[in-house]
Amino acid sequence: MLKKLWRKMVPAKGKVHKRIIPFAEHHISADKLNFAAEKVVNRLHRAGYEAYVVGGAVRDLLLGVEPKDFDVATNATPEEVRKVFRRSRIIGRRFQIVHVMVGPETIEVTTFRGGDNALQNEHGRIMKDNSYGSMEEDAMRRDFTCNALYFDPIRREIIDFHHGVEDVRNKKLVMIGEPEARYQEDPVRILRAIRLSGKLGFDIEEATAAPIAGNAARLKNEPAARLFDEILKILFSGYARRCLDALKNSDIDVSVHPILDALKQSDHQNGQNIITLALKNTDERLRADKSVSVGFVLAAVLWPELYGYWQQHLSQGEKPVAALNSAIGVMRDNMEQGWGVPQRFSATMREIWALQPQFDFVRGSRPFRLLAQPRFRAAYDFLVLRAQTGEVPQELADWWTAFQHADENTRQEMVSANNTPVTQSGNTEPAKKKRRRPRKRKPKPVIVQI
Repeated sequence: MLKKLWRKMVPAKGKVHKRIIPFAEHHISADKLNFAAEKVVNRLHRAGYEAYVVGGAVRDLLLGVEPKDFDVATNATPEEVRKVFRRSRIIGRRFQIVHVMVGPETIEVTTFRGGDNALQNEHGRIMKDNSYGSMEEDAMRRDFTCNALYFDPIRREIIDFHHGVEDVRNKKLVMIGEPEARYQEDPVRILRAIRLSGKLGFDIEEATAAPIAGNAARLKNEPAARLFDEILKILFSGYARRCLDALKNSDIDVSVHPILDALKQSDHQNGQNIITLALKNTDERLRADKSVSVGFVLAAVLWPELYGYWQQHLSQGEKPVAALNSAIGVMRDNMEQGWGVPQRFSATMREIWALQPQFDFVRGSRPFRLLAQPRFRAAYDFLVLRAQTGEVPQELADWWTAFQHADENTRQEMVSANNTPVTQSGNTEPAKKKRRRPRKRKPKPVIVQI
């Protein structure tokens, strides 16, 4: 009897209260969705299912930001979604989702997740989670309150179970549920919290931030490829510098991933360095909707480590080109030990690095051969970054800027001039190769005829 009375007075743990926010409060109309997302929602509705635009897209629309991606949540199972859309496929191991192709776009459709049937390992990490449930249960399973918002474009309503709209307006990042347990379920949420805080300019709520440092070591148990993907999202969020500030404030003092370690190290350096310059340029390009190169940015992030290896080999008496190739070999061996960097990116990095000593050669035909290299432009931009940090003479970068934009006659004059720029080694021109003396030929024997 007392237990029943207690249950009536105190709501059960995890009990949530559904709140419906009308259009008059949120001002988000269906025409702010892209065509593909609206089409997917409408077709699922016509097929008799519930369907909502969910997550970051709703959050961004509330902030007045145009969403990059639109995700849809529904009570239809993956198999049922697959029957509705001919151009679709089911993917995922831990939790199955459906990719629905609409024209050139792909909309990610997820089924409402259930509550307590997820398979966890000994560390508390969810290994498999294909149990389905209600929208309320799905909202409980999402990570942050700002990502647990459901927009119904037909009724023009937002369904909010965890005061997410209020947290968005207050620019607060709040974990749903017990933060310690949620980080154990999925340690990558730590990096996600850092990224969202930096990207959105949100403050991480105190209870959400408190367990981050203590659970950071769990990230070491995550697949390298998954960590690499999350780090890429930080680098290419458009606010990478702010994300680095959030990373610094998180007090993570364990080595999680070499790329993340390099980012943390750059923040400890005084003044400009190649990493901060590259991230600043990348942020500006992304916010201007310009293209960026993943390989170029990674080459800059890992350059300080490579440069250290290069200097070590130079101190052992190796020539600059040979020393750099040896250093690149060391970095390649390191990256192949579980960094999760795809070959297409590491190949670009190595090509940019390998061309750096070639910029010292500004006489004869070598500048023309370097200019014809497919990676010349990326390698040149990299040289300019190094010049901005003072690592190479600005005069050398200016010479190459002039050379690539000059006409043929001017180029011939530049490579023939005596006043060559100072090179990376500090010389006015690279040392010339010693010519071998021609081998003395033995005199032919004289045949005397008798």
